Amino acid sequence: MNGEVSTAAPAAPSRSVPRSFLAFDFGTRRIGVATGNSLTRTATALRTLNLEGEARFDAIAALIDEWQPDALVVGVPFHPDGAEHDNTRRARRFARQLHGRFALPVHEVDERYTTVEAIASGATDVDAASAALILDQFFREHP
Repeated sequence: MNGEVSTAAPAAPSRSVPRSFLAFDFGTRRIGVATGNSLTRTATALRTLNLEGEARFDAIAALIDEWQPDALVVGVPFHPDGAEHDNTRRARRFARQLHGRFALPVHEVDERYTTVEAIASGATDVDAASAALILDQFFREHP
């Protein structure tokens, strides 16, 4: 699903005002993280968080403090036919939690096949590389 979490204010990237983003490849065990900006329209894999519970959100808070993003992007998985599944709902819940905790706009991006693409590219940190692909997809969808 392309779009934003419904509680977020509209915030599509603008070419006139550079905006920075953190992107997340959500997983129940790991979360890949990438950064990028609307000026260069490129994404860079940062790291994978292998944490649970509050430790996960503490690490995300530290990344937000470090990178000062204007908005967040979360990959939302779907079945190949576009149908939702359990991880679709989990990723959307994670997006709502990010918005609620950090009061930043959160955009959702369909992340089908990002892990396959990251593996095929030979990425050493597949989850972070997937997050970068999610952010690249966001930039393509918001010219």
